Amino acid sequence: MSGTPTSGIPAASVSDIASAETREILRRLELDVTRRLDGLLNGDHRGLVPGHGTELGETRRYAPGDDVRRIDWSVSARLQEVHIRQTIAERELQTWVVVDRSPRLDFGTALREKRELVLAATAAVGFLTNRDGNRLGALLVGRGETATIPAKGTRKHIMRILHMIADSERGDGAGVTDLGDALDRLGTLASRRGLVAVISDYQVAPGWEDSMRVLSTRHDVLAVSVLDPRELELPNVGLLTVADPATGATREIPTHKRDVRERYAAAAQERRAALARTFQESGIDHLELRTDQDWLADIVRFMAGRKNRLSSLAGIRS
Repeated sequence: MSGTPTSGIPAASVSDIASAETREILRRLELDVTRRLDGLLNGDHRGLVPGHGTELGETRRYAPGDDVRRIDWSVSARLQEVHIRQTIAERELQTWVVVDRSPRLDFGTALREKRELVLAATAAVGFLTNRDGNRLGALLVGRGETATIPAKGTRKHIMRILHMIADSERGDGAGVTDLGDALDRLGTLASRRGLVAVISDYQVAPGWEDSMRVLSTRHDVLAVSVLDPRELELPNVGLLTVADPATGATREIPTHKRDVRERYAAAAQERRAALARTFQESGIDHLELRTDQDWLADIVRFMAGRKNRLSSLAGIRS
């Protein structure tokens, strides 16, 4: 994926008059996801979404031909007869994406900007869950307001969401994103259990951790964090003036001083580790995407590992 969308077209009309550049970016992005990514996974998207029939139902007596992995040993011991645990088929999955559109994502010093990774991650979630009657909804946060897009199940709907993300205006200085408020709002909107993907660099207003933890008790939550290598270490380029695109604040950093660079790197690594701990303690899967790496390869590795983990859990529960 290359190029940077900058048109800023109003959301109500993006599907009709989006710039040729944006349309081409999204066309190639869809091909990457539906052909390359889905193809690498042999058409199986279960590495991303929960499998159908995962809710536990009633027990019944074991019959020849039943899957022995579904034997409920506690019930069988109590009744002195082998029983299996049935599952309730869930034929439709409702997926929500919470997408950070903060001006701080208009940054990248390697292969792409962070906002492009946000767009790619949203496309991957959208296209890989868009089957079997599944529906996708979105909360687009940052830049002064939260846009809520009700869940629907069509390709046109997914493309509309992607257009709104791609055509977000740049550097409007709208302040720090309140991710926690968006997560609380989603908790009231998404009454049915499903998949929630939260896509951000998590350089947001404090307090979002509790909101995400509460959300994870009801939904299968996937945290996608986007990162640029310059957020981990500073180059030695003398006196560097940096500006915060979200607030407009500027600061001069003496990068020629080794202790400054070392303290910056240490603080960055601690923040990164703290973020990982937050997700791990809440039982939330975490995918990190970097502007200096192949996002397709990173997603494939993540989905393969997640698929194996979900399969192992299913075997334990059976």
